[in-house]
Amino acid sequence: MPLEPLSPAAFAFIAQVEEIYATLLRWAAPRENNVDAIGLGGRLLYAGELDAPGRAFAVAASIAGAAALAASADPAAAKQAMRDGAVDFLVNSLDEALRILKNQVRKRETVAVCVSLPPASIETEMRARGVVPDLSFPRGFAGALAHWEDLPGESSRGARLHAQPGDQNAPVEYLAASGEDAAERKEKTWLTWRVSDAPALWLPRLDALALDSLPPGEIAARRWLERAPRYLGRLAQNAHALRVTEQQAGQILARFSAAAIAAPIEITLGPWGDSGHQTLSSPPAP
Repeated sequence: MPLEPLSPAAFAFIAQVEEIYATLLRWAAPRENNVDAIGLGGRLLYAGELDAPGRAFAVAASIAGAAALAASADPAAAKQAMRDGAVDFLVNSLDEALRILKNQVRKRETVAVCVSLPPASIETEMRARGVVPDLSFPRGFAGALAHWEDLPGESSRGARLHAQPGDQNAPVEYLAASGEDAAERKEKTWLTWRVSDAPALWLPRLDALALDSLPPGEIAARRWLERAPRYLGRLAQNAHALRVTEQQAGQILARFSAAAIAAPIEITLGPWGDSGHQTLSSPPAP
């Protein structure tokens, strides 16, 4: 059975998530050269309004390993975000959110929480309570950022859920140690793979082949491939995508061709909806 075309809008959201994710990792200081060490575990990120850009930021934060807080006074939008996997919990107050976030920040574990209140209300309460995110999402995000903005009215950063008056803790500094620079990103394009039969069986096998094709130093790409399918939810049920160089794409495709995958594979090079993308079909292994 032929696959339904992947919506250009869905692909655009995936691409936006990946762009934010790559930007986040440029501020993540790796402790050692492995995929778990460079994430944002133990960091609190604030997404603001859970509109489409805010959802993309929350998903990117989860892929990067952070704890994320968002707000929305639109119950339908918040519930849809939960169904889509953009947030893990929907709560009615900042107190409820902080109970979840404090525990996950302490354990350096990922979680995304949305409070069912307007962002302005939440931000006022956060300032009154001394809740200072490590990073907050700048509205009007467009492409890679040179810096991240603090909450309006705040001049300090730090992983402190309850900052005390006169707290002199040094702000968190983020190092551009493991993320790609602009030149590196320009050399990469999208490689997307889909299968028409039993995606829950075959996509993880294809992902493993792609991971084996990436060098150990491609930590950001490896982390994306391992975590993005989970947090992209429905969008990744039958389409996994990775930004790669032409050489890496060739290596991955060679492994796909040599593997015993008993289902047709649809492979796309380039963004969906772009006139320059190429769609290749791979027959099932005999």
